[in-house]
Amino acid sequence: MTTTPAPAPAEATPTPTPTPTATTPAEAAPGLHASTPASPRPGPPPRPRPAILLASTVGSVAALLLLVAVGTVLDQPLLIPPLAASMALVAGAPDLPLSQPRSVVGGQLLSALTGFAVLAVAGPGLWGAAVAGGLALGVMMLARTPHSPAAATAVIVALQAPQVWSFLGLLTLASLLLVVVGLGSARATGRTYPVYWF
Repeated sequence: MTTTPAPAPAEATPTPTPTPTATTPAEAAPGLHASTPASPRPGPPPRPRPAILLASTVGSVAALLLLVAVGTVLDQPLLIPPLAASMALVAGAPDLPLSQPRSVVGGQLLSALTGFAVLAVAGPGLWGAAVAGGLALGVMMLARTPHSPAAATAVIVALQAPQVWSFLGLLTLASLLLVVVGLGSARATGRTYPVYWF
């Protein structure tokens, strides 16, 4: 009986190892490629709807005319510019933290008190007014009542040296009036104001 020899085992063919290729930094980190499109730059805010534009403008004009009347009676006409800036925030940007009642009323009153404190130490003058404006910003930040127009209120106090109680009374009334106008404007246009009260 003849036996056929078993076939010789085939030699294992080695699998080729991939040759390392040089990778560029862009391939290693695709986000760093120079041609990657950058995020779009922010543009101006969208144009408001006509109803919002009309309600905000009419409410602001009415509120400021009333403030001018009260300020004239109480002989505080210089208080109108910072209150006009406050009104612009409440009517034009009701979602911002600077526009909320806590910031409008609290920021204005704290800034006025800061102005009176500087006035008590330094007396009326431009140097004291500059210090009062800067300190007012710090006080508002500390109290979490950011309202940039109120820094001008501190400056006015340090320059004018008004009667404390009549000035604070007018300022409180005016600030509350701005909040009421903001509420009315929001109801008329379907917007949300305030986002928070305190």
